[in-house]
Amino acid sequence: MHPRNAVRRLLPYAMLAGLIGAVGMAGTAQNATSNGPMPPPVTFTAEQDQRNMMQQLGIVALRPGPSGNENAPNHANYDEAKANPYPHIPDALTMDDGRKVTTAKEWWDVRRPQIVHDFDEYVYGRVPEDVPTVKWKAVATDKEMIGGHPVIAKELIGHVNNASYPMISVNLRMMLVTPAEAKGPVPVLMMFGRSRFPAPNEPSVEELARINAAEKALLVRQDPSLAEVFARHPAWEPNLPAPFKFPEFNVDGDPPSTWELITAGWGFAYFDPESVQADNAAGLTRGIIGLTNKGQPRRPDQWGALRAWAWGAGRGLDYLQTDPAVDSKHIGIEGVSRYGKAALITMAFDQRFAMVLVGSSGKGGATLLRRNFGEAVESLTGGEYYWMAGNFMKYGAAKAVFGSENPGDIPVDSNELIALCAPRLTFISYGIPEKGDARWLDQRGSFMAAVAASPVFTLLGVKGLEVPGDYLTAKIPPVNHGLLDGHLAWRQDDGGHTDAPNMKYFIQWVDHFIGYSFPQPAM
Repeated sequence: MHPRNAVRRLLPYAMLAGLIGAVGMAGTAQNATSNGPMPPPVTFTAEQDQRNMMQQLGIVALRPGPSGNENAPNHANYDEAKANPYPHIPDALTMDDGRKVTTAKEWWDVRRPQIVHDFDEYVYGRVPEDVPTVKWKAVATDKEMIGGHPVIAKELIGHVNNASYPMISVNLRMMLVTPAEAKGPVPVLMMFGRSRFPAPNEPSVEELARINAAEKALLVRQDPSLAEVFARHPAWEPNLPAPFKFPEFNVDGDPPSTWELITAGWGFAYFDPESVQADNAAGLTRGIIGLTNKGQPRRPDQWGALRAWAWGAGRGLDYLQTDPAVDSKHIGIEGVSRYGKAALITMAFDQRFAMVLVGSSGKGGATLLRRNFGEAVESLTGGEYYWMAGNFMKYGAAKAVFGSENPGDIPVDSNELIALCAPRLTFISYGIPEKGDARWLDQRGSFMAAVAASPVFTLLGVKGLEVPGDYLTAKIPPVNHGLLDGHLAWRQDDGGHTDAPNMKYFIQWVDHFIGYSFPQPAM
């Protein structure tokens, strides 16, 4: 039976379980009405939230995920002979009624919406239609130096309108950095991570002397006895100039990624995903998910943290497209690990992003969900269930009112997630286990997904990976040998759990396809 039909058949059970869970756990936390005051946000522990969702779905027990410790009795599988228990992945170019997609129009009008629906319903969750608007404000601007190049760093706060539920405030944080030497708008790569000034402009020696004098005077007024202490230590100053710090070069000897971007004439933006939604289950009744739910627990089809982070990145893009320093048609998204998952999801669902660098994303990202190698679907339905829609937990169910389900029941897979990015520039990046990009991530499983996604890029008039064989037989390229000839690219570098060694290849690859070059200033 198709999973969608199974869900419809089991809906009465899920509704009954949901009512039991809501009464038993949420207590007085009910939806507000226009006739009474709004209730405060529900406060759940992670365990309580997970149990509530299991009750809504009618799940009694989940299968435990494998251990990342290769010496543990329940260690993850790393035997390729056992890695493909569900070898027939969904075909991105086969419609729900079995017909083959043969034209670009069929893809855009029929097949792509079907895939988006299934990811929304069963994997990442739906974004509510009434998500509040965001109003951006620049709160500080700093003139800095990165890699010897002057830049302008702008700190931005995006306030989410919380008039519908004032008890939860959400303020998105983003830092935009662009080369001061640019003569016009530049491509920008938005990167998931903590928003911060990359190289704060320090006070001059004279300014620092004034700050120290004022601080000493203030301290003496507060405690007159300190005048004697300062007199005994006349050379001591409360604040000293920041010591010179050498940059941390990549393992391949290249400068930091931000240096490479600025040197190439790009800008970058740090976007803080946790300003959108906390990276934990206890925070699901706060953040943007909590705000749209007025502080109440999620329903099974609603968005998880990954989809919320992607939504936030889209709101960051809203601002970037209005900034005159930014080339609004060439804005990309980047992330590593869980943020690599979020970057791919962002690219897949928001067609305004022109390119993506997906770093070491694993399950829930570029790696096939059906693969039994390293990280498993059960890893996501258990500890990291809050990244996903509640409905995704069904595929890790050991005992439920509907029996049990497994990864083979998921109606979509990551090859289709990558296909949603077509025909835009999509770069899948990994490192090697020996340097810390663990086998757990299943690098080969991501390559297989990229191979299976390639026909969609071809259908839409651009080049995919174009390797001999299908996704089951194609040979993964040697380390440091990139497949960079098409709009879908793959490269496994000899670094660790980072995409930094691939950044220079990504920049060159994008520049080639968009025809961008940055004139270097005369020395």
